[in-house]
Amino acid sequence: MAYTSAEARQELLESLAAATEEIGFALAALGEAYEQLDEHNADRLEEVLFAPVQAAFGRAKSTYSKFAERHGLPTRSFEAASPGLPSTGAKGFIDSAVAAVANADGTLAELQDSGLPAEVGDVELRAALRDVRALLGDVRQNARALERTLGR
Repeated sequence: MAYTSAEARQELLESLAAATEEIGFALAALGEAYEQLDEHNADRLEEVLFAPVQAAFGRAKSTYSKFAERHGLPTRSFEAASPGLPSTGAKGFIDSAVAAVANADGTLAELQDSGLPAEVGDVELRAALRDVRALLGDVRQNARALERTLGR
């Protein structure tokens, strides 16, 4: 059975949606962590974690919508998911966010490595995938640096 461009576009869109959902979860988890931290650490979290994840979420959502529209595919909305109970604690929320970012980055890396973005000939999509991955690139390292200072 032949693999069509339409099937490739749909597969690509599904992978992008999965990554975007993970980023949305990470954003929600970081929002909950922010609420549990003192002002100094909350400001640091916002600067080094929340802001890049928020930018990545916005870029991923925009990329999804624009790609779908360019190719006549249905669009959808993405909402930040519930990160869990407050008893998870700030560190638990940060750890959940880091895991979700790693999952999203892994999905995006697989998508890039699959060749689908090149196969469907979408230069804008390839650039956007690089941008989202770059925004997420330092999250793990920055989270660990922040966690080392919590409770001090």
